[in-house]
Amino acid sequence: MAGSSNNDFDLIVLGGGTGGYTAAFRGAQLGLRVALVEQAKIGGTCLHVGCIPTKALIESAELLARLKKAKEFGIVLEGKPGFDYEQMARRRDQVVKRMWTGLRSLVDKNKVAWVAGRGRLEGAGTIRVALNGEDGTPGAGGEQVLRATNVIVATGSRVKSLAGLVPDGRRIITSDDVTTKSDLPKSIAIVGAGAVGSEFASLFHDLGVDVTLLEYLPGIMPLEDRDVSAALERSFTRRGIKVMTKARFDTASVKVSDDGVSLTVGPEGGKAEELRVDQLLVATGRAANVEEIGLETTKVELERGFVKVDGWMRTAEPHVYAIGDLIGGLMLAHVAAHEGIVAVHEIAGESPDPIDYDHQPRATYTHPQVASIGLTEQQCAERGIAVKKGVFNFAADAKAVIVGETEGFAKVIADATTDEVLGVHLLGPGVTDLIAEAALGMTLEATAWEIGAATHPHPTLAEAVGEADRKSVV
Repeated sequence: MAGSSNNDFDLIVLGGGTGGYTAAFRGAQLGLRVALVEQAKIGGTCLHVGCIPTKALIESAELLARLKKAKEFGIVLEGKPGFDYEQMARRRDQVVKRMWTGLRSLVDKNKVAWVAGRGRLEGAGTIRVALNGEDGTPGAGGEQVLRATNVIVATGSRVKSLAGLVPDGRRIITSDDVTTKSDLPKSIAIVGAGAVGSEFASLFHDLGVDVTLLEYLPGIMPLEDRDVSAALERSFTRRGIKVMTKARFDTASVKVSDDGVSLTVGPEGGKAEELRVDQLLVATGRAANVEEIGLETTKVELERGFVKVDGWMRTAEPHVYAIGDLIGGLMLAHVAAHEGIVAVHEIAGESPDPIDYDHQPRATYTHPQVASIGLTEQQCAERGIAVKKGVFNFAADAKAVIVGETEGFAKVIADATTDEVLGVHLLGPGVTDLIAEAALGMTLEATAWEIGAATHPHPTLAEAVGEADRKSVV
């Protein structure tokens, strides 16, 4: 086990987001003396302005959508279902507070030393912390110098905009604004149709907002399998979301006024027209928080703005590790947590397997939901891998018919020779939960035949995954 009596701690984790607190708790469970340094609240982006508040709002919107179909299920409601967005926002904040309160209790339970302040590396094993004051004011509590044998840097990321497009929190907004405010526009244009932009497009549409979704690339959700991307775009269009792919506009054309935002936009090679909306949501990615944390005092290397690491999260500086959004890649909370666990077990001398990003699941909470793991069919073709595939539509799944959500499919891609599952791609009801079956199967190196041969209870949505596996074998 890595440790030294000459240092205050065996491990200091700089950053208290999902990856950071997971690493800190696991390190303490392995017997390491651990300190967790964070200026803001424990939980980071995911808990406070990301995954959790977004999904809380989406849950309210999905409930509203189901209530609108209540008559089909024989449920009689008095009048037309409506909603109170301010109450949705209050519930969102209550969910966040409950999860945050639980996390705070785990700091003491796991005997992790909590240091509230902004930390900065001074060489490989020293962290100088500008402490928060008693009232939480940053830097008002003086300074504290901490020393450790090992450091995990987990400072996360922040929203980024396009050059020349400056969010003001009122007309030009980011995801942070949506997850912390309680006002709802009548119309919105969303720039960027990745997971974040697509989730908000789906959410706002379900709440009656006029939505225009703009994507620079040829398809929405461009990192997903092409079949999934195309099917989701068709679904959005059928529902009334205006989708423009290969969208082109000059940020100089964006004009903000008291009553909204206007921009001139059009498809590549097509006619550009003026678009006027109440708000413009910028969902064009995130930038790693690598500035002003002292990386320049170490041998840590950057690559395209992210910290460079190996499969065990080791940087070029011995005993300094980095995890989460700071290192780029999938930039997902659960991936950051897994990276933290790998790093801590490496620090503890337990020789863990290096992280395999092809086995990290992805979940997007649009309506219908999207979930995937492994390689897309296009990536297999790029790598020269011969594949076989099986596809099963939810329209033929009894449970999907029962719940009234038959849109979408399960797609399994397997190696044509070995039957190894290379990728699973799902679009439809509950698939963000169903993808866990594929994640477990791929971790255990199960073949498509083995997953398909496992008995799936009837009637369940999970049957779609089993059927798709069996079809890929034929």
